[in-house]
Amino acid sequence: MNKKKIILFAVCLAGLLALQIKLFMPWMYEIASSDLFLVESKDDANPMPISNDMTAIAFTHCNSYVNKQITPDNSATFANQPLNAWSIGNYEYIINAEVDITTKDAPSTVYHYVCRIQYENGDDLSGANNIDNWSIEGVTGLPDL
Repeated sequence: MNKKKIILFAVCLAGLLALQIKLFMPWMYEIASSDLFLVESKDDANPMPISNDMTAIAFTHCNSYVNKQITPDNSATFANQPLNAWSIGNYEYIINAEVDITTKDAPSTVYHYVCRIQYENGDDLSGANNIDNWSIEGVTGLPDL
């Protein structure tokens, strides 16, 4: 490679870095600090595990979802309450619970699962008991049953 190509490459790379640092990054920080991503609701996030009516309902709906994923050959026994439940704001919850699954081929096994669930009607809590007003964002920790 000749020296002109190496110098041109270095100048272009320095120009791209300067463009990113001086133009794009301040613009991205301004967007991130704006109200563009702000969601206002009466439900605030809480970094500590909580237990309230909404987490109990979320736990029930997560158990119902997990129960539907289990084949008819297997059976599940759910705990009475979650191990932990967190509100991550805007009526979205993380539920950590356990389920005892019995299969026809193996003895019963206790699985710990995590369910992320969101209530979709915002501050209107009148439909919280209806599963159609909730969406399961994901469940992890369970085998394929």
